[in-house]
Amino acid sequence: MASNLDLQEQEQLDELKAFWKQYGNLITWLITLVLAGFAAYNGWNLWQSQQAKGAAGMFGELEAATTAGDAERSAKIFGDMKERFAGTELTRQAALLTARVQADKGQTDAAAATLGWLVDKAGDDGLGPLARLRLAGLLIDKKSFDDALKQLDAITADEYKGLVQDRRGDVLMAQGKKDDAVAAWQSAWKLIPEEQQYRRIVEAKLDAQGRSPVPANAASGVAQ
Repeated sequence: MASNLDLQEQEQLDELKAFWKQYGNLITWLITLVLAGFAAYNGWNLWQSQQAKGAAGMFGELEAATTAGDAERSAKIFGDMKERFAGTELTRQAALLTARVQADKGQTDAAAATLGWLVDKAGDDGLGPLARLRLAGLLIDKKSFDDALKQLDAITADEYKGLVQDRRGDVLMAQGKKDDAVAAWQSAWKLIPEEQQYRRIVEAKLDAQGRSPVPANAASGVAQ
């Protein structure tokens, strides 16, 4: 009986040896890859955490600078954040703050460059559409109307459609196309939810042109 057990154990051992000889290297490499991936994941999370902490400290300094209206210091801090923490969300938010104070101080080209960086980084997600809207406003001031419209055309998110139409109306009015501008503002007024205060601003633009937010034919139930 013991002999039979010994033989069975030897057969199993021989099978294991044969299996390991055939697949051992592959299994070893797979385990190595899994462990390496796990280590990389942990390292990435640690790096991300360190980046976020570093960016948070600098973002606080930038907030103080923008609150004080110090465009030069804001730009310097933002430049440091871009160099050290370009991939963090806080650095993208810093771009909006920096561009705002630059625009307030009449530094239109600098503000446009800051927003351009944000557009390149964010694309169509997150703060990207908002950056495009603000950039379009600066381009209107520079009378770069075609470039402003290109920025607006690049915004596809549904939640921004009303704001895009409002800004499009601004471009058209600046071009002297009053009727087209009014139509765009009327569209914006309908797209922006009633509870949003910005809708009142659009309504004020229409009032200034002596026009109703809703076209007369639409108000009377006639199809446009």
